[in-house]
Amino acid sequence: MVFLIIFLLIVLIIAFKSIKIVRQAEVYVIERLGKFHKIADAGLTIIIPFVDHVRSVVSLKEQTMDIPPQGVITEDNVTITIDTVVFYQITDPAKAVYEIQSLRRGIEYLAITTIRDIVGKMNLDSTFSSRDMINNQLRVLLDEATDKWGCKVNRVEIKDINPPADIRDAMEKQMNAERNKRAAILQAEGEKQAAITLAEGQKQAAILQAEADKEAQIRRAVGEAEAIREVAVAKAQEIQMVFDSIKKSNPDDKLIQLKSLEALQEIAKGEANKVFIPFEATKTLSSLGALSEVIKKDK
Repeated sequence: MVFLIIFLLIVLIIAFKSIKIVRQAEVYVIERLGKFHKIADAGLTIIIPFVDHVRSVVSLKEQTMDIPPQGVITEDNVTITIDTVVFYQITDPAKAVYEIQSLRRGIEYLAITTIRDIVGKMNLDSTFSSRDMINNQLRVLLDEATDKWGCKVNRVEIKDINPPADIRDAMEKQMNAERNKRAAILQAEGEKQAAITLAEGQKQAAILQAEADKEAQIRRAVGEAEAIREVAVAKAQEIQMVFDSIKKSNPDDKLIQLKSLEALQEIAKGEANKVFIPFEATKTLSSLGALSEVIKKDK
């Protein structure tokens, strides 16, 4: 009975050592007698107890590594602190285990030296304005260097760049000065545009007023001319009617002279300073003068 129990315990230990369940997105690096044997993918895997050994469990998921903040000296001798994060993924588990002692430590050291090399060739202003370029260069260099370790660097992101306190204060003052300068320029441009718009409006108003006055004068002149023409036409028609009536009545010389005097009276009522009297009218006037002298003698 004791022998059976011992046998069952040995069987259970062998089964426990032989049967391995690999989880999704992971692989087992299995060695046989101290030598690389195979890569066990996700699922059920059976190994030989005391002969095969699981050297390492490797995750195939994309992983992140936060690089500690590093002090870097720029080309213009300013010390800045750069905080970086690296996104990487293992593509060859065997190389990741056997080609380097610690993959994460190797990526960390490589990232630090690469950052110092890239940023050391740039000035302070370029480090702030060229983050995308720095990220891309870091990714390319790290990907090339870690390829032999069975690793692929997908992305590198600079989380933060911290200059010294005095440099930061100077930069803030410069930014405030630039902001005030832009505000003053925008205000001046706005006032200039407003003045131009106001002047244009006044100009257009003056032009429209002048055109309106011109149109009014033209219309007034046309109206006056039309009135004068209508008066002249009426006078001509009246004269024509008088002439026709006189012609039909066969007037004698005395009637003609009388009508001439009536016409002369109407002319004298006008506003002209000078009045031109026809020669025929002078005869009538002389006759009237003689008649007036005779009347005075009779009295």
